[in-house]
This record gives sequence, C-alpha cells and structure tokens, in this order.
Amino acid sequence: MKKLFIAEKPSVAQQFADALKVKGARKDGYIEDENNIVTWCVGHLVTMSYPEVYDPALKKWSQDTLPFIPNEYKYEVIPAVSKQFNIVKGLLNRDDVETIYVCTDSGREGEYIYRLVDRLAEVDAKKDRRRVWIDSQTEEEILRGVREAKPLAEYDNLSCAAYLRAKEDYLMGINFSRALTLKYSYPIKQYLGVDKCVIAVGRVMTCVLGMVVKREREIREFVSTPFYRVVAGIEKPAEEGEERRKLFEAEWKAVKGSKYFESPKLYKENGFKERADAEELIEYLKEPEPVEMTIKSISKKTEKKNPPMLYNLAELQNDCSKRFKISPTDTLNIVQELYEKKLVTYPRTDARVLSTAIAKEIDKNIRGLSNYAPLAGFAQNIVANQGYAGIAKSKYVNDKLITDHYAIIPTGQGLGQLSKLSDLQQKVYDLIARRFLSIFYAPAEYQKLAITLTRNGEEFSASFKMLVKPGYLKIANPSLLESSQKDSDNEQDSKKDSDKEEDQALTADLMEYISTLKKGSVLPVSGFEIKEGKTNPPQRYNSGSMILAMENAGKLIEDEELREQIKGSGIGTSATRDAIITKLVNNKYIALNKKTQILTPTFLGEIIYDVVLYSINGLLSAELTASWEYGLEGVSEGTIPESEYIEKMNGYVAKYVNIVKGIRNQNQMHFVFDKTKPYYAKKK
Repeated sequence: MKKLFIAEKPSVAQQFADALKVKGARKDGYIEDENNIVTWCVGHLVTMSYPEVYDPALKKWSQDTLPFIPNEYKYEVIPAVSKQFNIVKGLLNRDDVETIYVCTDSGREGEYIYRLVDRLAEVDAKKDRRRVWIDSQTEEEILRGVREAKPLAEYDNLSCAAYLRAKEDYLMGINFSRALTLKYSYPIKQYLGVDKCVIAVGRVMTCVLGMVVKREREIREFVSTPFYRVVAGIEKPAEEGEERRKLFEAEWKAVKGSKYFESPKLYKENGFKERADAEELIEYLKEPEPVEMTIKSISKKTEKKNPPMLYNLAELQNDCSKRFKISPTDTLNIVQELYEKKLVTYPRTDARVLSTAIAKEIDKNIRGLSNYAPLAGFAQNIVANQGYAGIAKSKYVNDKLITDHYAIIPTGQGLGQLSKLSDLQQKVYDLIARRFLSIFYAPAEYQKLAITLTRNGEEFSASFKMLVKPGYLKIANPSLLESSQKDSDNEQDSKKDSDKEEDQALTADLMEYISTLKKGSVLPVSGFEIKEGKTNPPQRYNSGSMILAMENAGKLIEDEELREQIKGSGIGTSATRDAIITKLVNNKYIALNKKTQILTPTFLGEIIYDVVLYSINGLLSAELTASWEYGLEGVSEGTIPESEYIEKMNGYVAKYVNIVKGIRNQNQMHFVFDKTKPYYAKKK
C-alpha cells in the first residue's frame, strides 16, 4: 500500500518529494516510487458554480430572482485545470493508496483548496487522511510535519470557516452586485456615456474602496490653518575676548502663568493664529535690556528603544511599499518564492512573535545566518554570547498571539539560492534577516536632555537627543536600504504638521557644557524669530499603509506598541488583502501610482461609493466588515456554531437586497450629478 502526498503547487510538491526521498520518475501530474506518490494542485482546481448552473433562468439578471440564497451550494471543476484535477482524482481513488497526506498551504485557504478537491473527487470516507501543518519548506520541517500529521478531521472547524468565507463572498458579490446594477446602472451609464456598467461590490472590496474614497474627500475638504510659533536663540555667555555663539533654540509655550494661558488667540499652546500676536509677544520679551533667560529646570534621562516586533505579512508589505515602492502583491510573490526556496518561514501569517517550541531551537536559525555574509558577524556574535538564551521569556515569544503560524523569519538554510535571486528578492530577504537578528541585540539607548527657561513670566523649552548605544540599530539600519529609507522619510516628513517641538541634535560638547549649568543660571538671547507653519491634510493611503489599515480594522495605526495592543480580526486576511487592492485597481475603482504606491479613487469608484453609501452602507463599515472576519475566526476555533453564522449571513443578504429592490426610483437615492466636481453629492 502507498502513501499519497498532495501539495498546493508543483514547486512545493517537488520539495516534498526531495525531503521524502521519492526518487521515482516524474510522470504526467505526479511523482511515484515503490512507496510514495507526490502530486499537486495548481492553486484552486474547483470553484463555486454560477447561479445559472442551479437554474438556466438565473443567467439573466432580474430583481424577481433576488435574493439568490441556495440551500445547498454547487461546485465544479475549473475547465482550465480539469486535466490536473482528473489526475489528482484518479490518484486519490486508487485502491493501493492507503493514506492521504494533505500538504496544501497550512491555512484556511489551503484547507479549502484540498477539501473542494476531496469533495468533487468523491474520495472514500474510509481512507486515512492526515493534515501536514508546517512553517517552512526545509527538509527538517517537512519531515516533522509528516511525522506529526494529525487526522484531517481535527481541522474540520477550519474547513467549515473556509467554506463559509467563500459562501459569504459569493452571496454578497452576486446578490448585491446584481441588485445595485439592475437598479442604478442605467443612470450611471447615461451620465458617464458608456455602454455597460456593472456595479461590482463585495464584503471586503467595497469596504476598502470606502476607506480610499473617504480619505480623498477628507483631503479635498481640508482647509489649511496657518499658525505662528516664537523661537528664541540661546547663546553661551562669552568670556572676555570671545565672540558669543548660539547654542540652541528654545520654543515658547503658553503654560500656566503666561499672559496668554488659554487665550483664544492661540492655535495651540505653542503657537498663535495671527502673526501680529506673535510679534506682540516678541516686543514684550525684548524689554528690559539685556535680553537674557533664566534656567527654570534641567533634566537628563536615558531612553531605551527596543527592537521592533518580527515581521508578519502586513508589516513586511508595508515596509517594502515604503522602502522599495513595490505593491503588496509583489511583496507576497517575493516572500512566497523565498519560502519555497527554504529561505524563510511561512509568509501568510498575522503573528509577529515566535512560538515557544521554535524559540527552544532558534539557535539553529541564527547559526545558519553565520554563513550569510552581510550579517555573519552579527549572527556569530549572538551565538558566541548565547544572546538567544532568554528569548523565550521576552515579548517576542507568545503562543497566545499565534493562530496558525508564527512570524516570518529566515530559516538559516538554502543560502546557496541567494545568488540566483534578483536584487529586489535579496533585499527583501535581507530585510527579514535583519529584523530577525535585531531581537537578540540590546535596545538602542539615547541620552535625552530637557531645559526650561523663563523671561518676563513666559516660558521657553528645548529638548535634545543623542544616540549613545546603537544596540540593535547596528543591524536594523542596513546601508543598502539607506537611499530607499531616505526617500520614504522625506515623503513622510513633508506631510507632518510643523507645530510640534522636535528634539535637537545633542553633541558631546553641548552635553558637556549643559551639564555645567544649573537651575538659576542665566543665558543670553541672540534674538527672537517667528516660525510660520500650517496644518496639513491627512495623508493618502499607499499600498503598504492600506494593508496595515486593513489589518487593524480600518485604523491606520503607525505606533509600534499600540498596534500590538489591537485585538480581534481585521479586514480580510493576510492571504487575501493584496488581492483585494489589485481587484479594485483592475475594476478601475481606484488608481495605484506604481512609482509612489499611492492609492486614489477614480471618478467611477466615487460613484460606486455613493451608490453603496445610500443603499447598503454597511459594506463601507470597517468595523462591520471586520466583525464578519471575527465570526469566521470563531467558527474555525469552534466557539461560534456554523448554523448561527449561516443564519446571520443569509439574513443580512436578504434584508439589504430587499431594501434595494424597495427603492422605486433613482430620486429616492437623493443624488444630483454635478460635472463641476470630481464626485456627485447628496441633494439637499
């Protein structure tokens, strides 16, 4: 009797064949020797049937046949891959195949791919099916996965969630798209002067469109506010025969005791709405002579910055978008190839931590990187000093934050493949490797100084920062990324409001001098200056920041620690978010600037947004969309019954289809088209 191993794609099947030492000749669609057979899917082999398969009359779109909610769903083989399906079907049903090892990707979608094949192939229920769940394609991990494979039935909840996700997308896509198209495509076609207009909507796709449109409209409606800050140049007192020289700048703030405290003239505590008020303050501060300031307080402290959490797919896609200006799809394709070449662990993960089990043997990964030239010295140093010894007790290891897979890390193997990779692929690998090794190094340490000075009852302050111990930054700031990072930083900085006090550079000489000062010391003022600024509109999403916003249920959270506190599911999954953006671009609902990766809505996209806003506006809600994903997670964990989810799903679809059908004419939408604007508005 033989064992059959079924992978998701040919390249992965070959990895399994190599690890299992299956030396038989490669046949048409599989590899076989005397004990084992290895075969593969080519992604999805089976798909859900269109409505006309249920009833030919359903091919014609009609409100009379909506809502369309089947009691039992139908599936069919995808014609383009029917040959491979028939090969796999034949192997699954061979009498000499005793055990089937399911080796598709270890996640919800991979589970769904196999279950559909098993279903349509009508495999004997008595056959022993086992699930191989692995985190990398290394030989060691493949053999472990096969050795520890569990009965497929233990993944039935995950399979159930996978089916429900597909049914939900199917129901919402078909019902809502048909209902809205039948109701509103005609006026849109007339307005745009086109022959055809299908209003395509979906559970996740329309929510993301809404995020892009809402952000664009916030930018359009934004009115910039000018403000005026007062800054003083602080000098070092000159010794006899010396020239006075400026030490630093201090910024005025309207703290308690100031004549402007809580004044309506203020924009914020450190700025005025009108230049004249800032000029008035300066005149007040110039008298009496000499113009000096008295130190009210000096504080010095050491600040530590810990290495960032490890990469999950969303974080990696965001960083690659900023650094390399590539799309999330490009990033996923690259890291998927790195995974298949055994260089990194499983890419479609939401976790940013390691598991307890992998932490116990993490030194193997580090030792492997001792042979990776750019980071060999760092890896060797970690090994020599056993820098990995306490990692299991750190925040970088937490089984509770892992659902299917731990974070993306280098395996330390397959380094011979690196030279065959493109320059961009090598950079992405380097990014992952540096982030990984960073967690085994000490935090970066900064010396921070803060000085508060007073004059005429008004208070000025200055803060300084100096890196004293680079710690993990020695690894995390690779020179090969400097130009890309510089561009990204400049892009981000240009969007910031200039109303916040920033740390000034602290040199060793300045720190030495300031350390001689004390409360009550008097320093001369070289003069006062008004610095004009203005508020800036919110930033547009780029492809990377959109991925992060989707992961965090519609919230673009840039703070590292705060992101880690967010609980619950986001919009879509790590495996599908990039495809959602691509679909919106292909539908011409949003535009993607390939050079900057900035996302903007098209005119058509804004029309679709408004149609949905005044009909099925729940599709635009990030919170509601995330709640569906949270429910699917509950089904996969066995905490939410399938029947409960189906009832809510069917009820939601039926309710909103009937709402759209109940709108008797376009005027009930209260729309007015205005060609002078880039989008149309609700009629008052």
